[in-house]
Amino acid sequence: MNLIVIEPEDFVAADRVRLIDRRLVHARKHLRLAAGDRVRVGLVDEARGDGEAAAANLGHGEVLRCDHEALELRVELGSRPPAPSLVTLAIALPRPHTLEKVLQQGTALGVKRFIFFHSRRVEKSYWGASAIEPAAVRRQLLLGLEQCVDTVVPQVELHPRFLPFVEDRLVALRERGPVLVADPEGPRPCPRAVAGPLCLVLGPEGGFVPFERARLLALGHELVSLGPRILRVETAAIALLARLAPDRVGE
Repeated sequence: MNLIVIEPEDFVAADRVRLIDRRLVHARKHLRLAAGDRVRVGLVDEARGDGEAAAANLGHGEVLRCDHEALELRVELGSRPPAPSLVTLAIALPRPHTLEKVLQQGTALGVKRFIFFHSRRVEKSYWGASAIEPAAVRRQLLLGLEQCVDTVVPQVELHPRFLPFVEDRLVALRERGPVLVADPEGPRPCPRAVAGPLCLVLGPEGGFVPFERARLLALGHELVSLGPRILRVETAAIALLARLAPDRVGE
């Protein structure tokens, strides 16, 4: 935990929070905090619109108390989180364990919009899994924010039907920037260091069926590849996001 993420309901005074959940356990067991220590804290910033500036919700907390009952901090906020990724990440709904990895790691890499959709090779049972319930999804997002020292909670969309997702949602996203469909059969390598908004689409681990691939191509979306190796969804997502990220060295 590189950041203690706090919520509005944690405040017991204007500049003081009291934590009694897993954050207390982590502070005692792993961070071994004691009165007088300083830690990084950030107040969650929910559901920002596209292009809307993040609030200055990062700062530090002074430990007032850390024992079996509570972690109490005096907090001072005023810094902004890192710049977000401009990639919308759209993935055929993976198995629950993989979903958790994608949410955590994608959030850590700055993704602010996740879209999960159905395709032929997605198990229908995944749509009934507890991992896609709002509370479970939010927990993974917060874990990602704690890792990367960020406060803006990503938005998550669920599209349980393939054609409406492709013909309506992807078409709308294409108005903001290109749609790149990652596929081992893609005719050209995925581009590097892309500036500006785009949507990255990943299929299921078994790949898109021919009809789905043809429909994506018919709508003008571009198929790109990382090479002939078949990667796990979480591996492909991380590799592609890293490849697409603009080079900010020297900024």
